[in-house]
Amino acid sequence: MKFTFLGTGAGMPAKERNVTSMALSFPEYDGDLWLFDCGEGTQRQILYTAVKLTKLTAVFVTHLHGDHLFGLPGILGSRSFQGAEHPLELIGPKGLKAFVETSLQISGTHLHYPLVIHEIDSNGKVYENEHFIVHACELDHGIQSFGYRITEKDQPGELLVDRLIDLGIRPGPIYKKIKEQSQVILPDGRTLETAPFIGKKKKGRHVVVLGDTRPCHAALKLAAHADLLVHEATFNGQSARLAHDYHHSTSIQAAEMAQKAEVKQLILSHLSSRYQKKEQHELLKEAKSVFKQTYLAHDFWTFELPYQQRS
Repeated sequence: MKFTFLGTGAGMPAKERNVTSMALSFPEYDGDLWLFDCGEGTQRQILYTAVKLTKLTAVFVTHLHGDHLFGLPGILGSRSFQGAEHPLELIGPKGLKAFVETSLQISGTHLHYPLVIHEIDSNGKVYENEHFIVHACELDHGIQSFGYRITEKDQPGELLVDRLIDLGIRPGPIYKKIKEQSQVILPDGRTLETAPFIGKKKKGRHVVVLGDTRPCHAALKLAAHADLLVHEATFNGQSARLAHDYHHSTSIQAAEMAQKAEVKQLILSHLSSRYQKKEQHELLKEAKSVFKQTYLAHDFWTFELPYQQRS
């Protein structure tokens, strides 16, 4: 999995941080691409990255505040201009459909691909494809805001080719059958139980992307034992009261959430524009004092999550 942070600021654009958007691509699955949130200017941010809109298959919107949403109509139109024809799914809170359809209608934007909009009406599974299941859970923000947990389905174990060759079973179409079936008939008529020739399943990864939120039980439940948690850090640790009043989290609260949820890694994003470079470093420092495996996202930064070693 490859994460590209297109915007890591909060509220309004700043010179160094655009408003929120993150791309998640899957090189291991033919380069499929998802977006999480789509603040104003996201399509321009994409121009400075390797992200390709023609690969985009799903957009997950955490909530309908403008700094997470106002770039979406432009993305939809540009994807069409670039020749994409395969369907695009939009997933987000109630009101997303009206916003998108009204924006496209009033602006006269015509899409040359099917657009499917799913509005979330309860916690639970909101998306599934061949490789992943995505669950959503409502958080604690001023308006309805969701977090998303991406669960990768377990991958089949590797074919133990050396063992097959030792039995005189040479590479060919039979290998595919051995990997997919519990029992196969070999060309010479022998029946082969395939289990001893397939390695252990590769456990899927778990990634959690939270929308804007105060610390809450829902976030803790969603993030439990994740390989990676992407969490807002709008305010520094000394501004807990301000964060609470504005329905946000501090960098320390994000780190405490990661620690309680026993995640492996934490990425902080959605920083207020009040913090300049030196102060941003302090946000990271105070978070790392609570949870060591913390990173601070910045615009155009990429992060790769390889398969994890699991017992």
